[in-house]
Amino acid sequence: MAKMLEAMLHGSLVSLEVFFLTLLFSLPLALPIAFGRMSANRAVRGTVNAYLLVMRGTPLILQLIFVYFVPARFLYQIGIRYDRFLAVIIAFVINYAAYFAEIYRGGIESIPKGQYEAAKVLGFTKGQTFFRIVLPQVVKRIVPATANEVITLVKDTALASTLGVAELFRFAQNASSRDFSTMPIFLAGVFYFVMNWVVSACFDFFERKLSYYR
Repeated sequence: MAKMLEAMLHGSLVSLEVFFLTLLFSLPLALPIAFGRMSANRAVRGTVNAYLLVMRGTPLILQLIFVYFVPARFLYQIGIRYDRFLAVIIAFVINYAAYFAEIYRGGIESIPKGQYEAAKVLGFTKGQTFFRIVLPQVVKRIVPATANEVITLVKDTALASTLGVAELFRFAQNASSRDFSTMPIFLAGVFYFVMNWVVSACFDFFERKLSYYR
């Protein structure tokens, strides 16, 4: 049991690494995607819509397979090794950026147009209007929806095992097969539950901090 817990703790660190790297890159990437979705340029808007349709319309597990095996085939021919962990991060980032972009778009479009007009009358530039007036309100409004996606991300890190990345769920599967026991799978469930409990507590804290009108 001690060896099993040690192995699963190591797997949890890999899962957390996938989790944090995905958030680090997908959260900022989602903002320009959201702007592209709202762009007046039909070509830009059409391209972004196509990207969103593919990302949200196909399973993440298929995207993982595509992001790794398609480039790996060509890179192998020229003698370049394509790292599996890097492929996992790329697939997770482009997938979750699509979902976060739609959350951002919903938050931005929920701000009344009158606030933009009032800011223009007061002499604010478009950048000042967005970052000083719109963005603080958007952040407050999108916290619950963002929390749902982040919680889903914690569970989706198990899909990294599809490409052979040794994260928590893969360690649990290996231990379960080796010991002919479901206990490792159960323990993995406990690990995921604890991680999601921490994420939920963090977002509850942020939501309370941002509830300054109550």
